[in-house]
Amino acid sequence: MQEPVVIIVGAGPSGLATTACLNQHSIPHIILEREDCFASLWKKFTYDRLHLHLKKQFCELPHLPFPASFPTYPSKDHFIKYLDHYVSHFKISPIYKRCVESTSYDEATKKWTVIARNVSSGETEEYAARFLVVATGEASNAFIPEVGGLNTFTGDVLHSTQFRTGKAYKDKNVLVVGSGNSGMEIALDLANNGARTSIVVRSPVHVLSREMVYLGLVMLKYFSLGMVDSSMVLLSKIVYGDLRNYGMSRATEGPFFMKVAYGKYPIFDVGTFSKIKSGQIQVLPAIQNIRGNEVVFENGKSHSFDTIIFCTGFKRSTNKWLKGDDYLLNEDGIPKPRYPNHWKGKKGLYCIGLSRRGLYGASADAQNTSDDIKSLL
Repeated sequence: MQEPVVIIVGAGPSGLATTACLNQHSIPHIILEREDCFASLWKKFTYDRLHLHLKKQFCELPHLPFPASFPTYPSKDHFIKYLDHYVSHFKISPIYKRCVESTSYDEATKKWTVIARNVSSGETEEYAARFLVVATGEASNAFIPEVGGLNTFTGDVLHSTQFRTGKAYKDKNVLVVGSGNSGMEIALDLANNGARTSIVVRSPVHVLSREMVYLGLVMLKYFSLGMVDSSMVLLSKIVYGDLRNYGMSRATEGPFFMKVAYGKYPIFDVGTFSKIKSGQIQVLPAIQNIRGNEVVFENGKSHSFDTIIFCTGFKRSTNKWLKGDDYLLNEDGIPKPRYPNHWKGKKGLYCIGLSRRGLYGASADAQNTSDDIKSLL
């Protein structure tokens, strides 16, 4: 193998997009992936009913559009099929089961050294290249918060990455913790399959339909962020009414502003809200503590559950293994530089898919990074 010029860490959509762009410039590189497949989050750790929340033209990776036959909002299976074709088309060959344990920059050689553990053999391996690309994504390691008494819960406890379908929970009392899009969709799937479903909504939210989000994205090309947010809030109030009637509250900051500033997506309503309005999904406040199968909430009330599903997101682990960088990423693995300059660090370090702009942002990052590396070479 030709000595790599670039090392990419992560073979999710961000890493695949990067390697496709580097291939276009004929730049030698390798991809290190800790799992045994590419796009492992999509292939192994997502629920069955998942669809892309944005129209497919906002989600395609560089240099290969979605097939015309695909629906406007591709399903999980459609997206995996697209990624399979992407990997085949660009002849992408990640090195699997390589868990990166440390990286460091050598001032003498002007190269990055990457130490990775072979998960199969347990042995460590060393790689070196002039450029290092962090493509491990926003959703790296499943996160379950500490809850008092959780260890006493007598039912099943799982993270959203372990949930597949609501069919197994018919007639069971299920509590979904977390009101992001995963939590809302899993709650809908549970209710549709006959589970007695409750969801914890702790923070103020924005509820928008897919059509509203698409309209907002189009408007952003012509109007200010503030104007678009005001329009979206007005539309949401007309369609969904006063959220306080259903145990929820509307955020004071605008939906697109919150996405850019905090990475907090609005709720893309695909049917959950009607279930909340009808009472099929019960909205509950934050958890105070757990006592056996009884969950006590901040309003003082308690309810018993058979299962708790934590849809509480992910943590990134780059701060544990990325050494030699005090400029690009913060302790939480999010870029310090503001958009649109978030993707480029110093000493040949780059990050892909951490702009909080989904697949569209990852594609732009990959193209910018490959073009920049080409110019430096």
